[in-house]
Amino acid sequence: MRKQAAKKLPLAPDPKFGDKQVTRFVNNIMEQGKKSIAYRIFYDAIDRVSQTTNENGYEIWKRALSNVTPAVEVRSRRIGGATFQIPAEVRADRKISLSMKWLIRFAGERNGKSMAEKLANEIVAASKGEGAAFKKKEDTHRMAEANKAFSHFRI
Repeated sequence: MRKQAAKKLPLAPDPKFGDKQVTRFVNNIMEQGKKSIAYRIFYDAIDRVSQTTNENGYEIWKRALSNVTPAVEVRSRRIGGATFQIPAEVRADRKISLSMKWLIRFAGERNGKSMAEKLANEIVAASKGEGAAFKKKEDTHRMAEANKAFSHFRI
């Protein structure tokens, strides 16, 4: 086992908005190390969002991300032969990771021609409190609420 936890490398801010969170999002979009293609997908999606809503696409993306961010989740814990779903607070870093991964995953599952188009549609839906990514957050919260009785098993 390691003696010390691995250090997190600092992220460089993205070229267009100068935001480290955008870089993190693009890194999640990226497949097979093709970062320039991932940036193109993201920027095209943001342009499409701003065209369809006539608002700042970057601000809508930030709103969509905050709408999809979960506050609680359920974690499995084995106690006396039975496995319980125990509700737990989500760490700040994990909140952001989950919301980004959900947005990208459900955008990919949408119908559409390009990934940029699908991502744009999912961002617009999430910013309005709709879409599959937002539904995933709601389901996660509902599951935590349903299993509130087991919260005394929390570590």
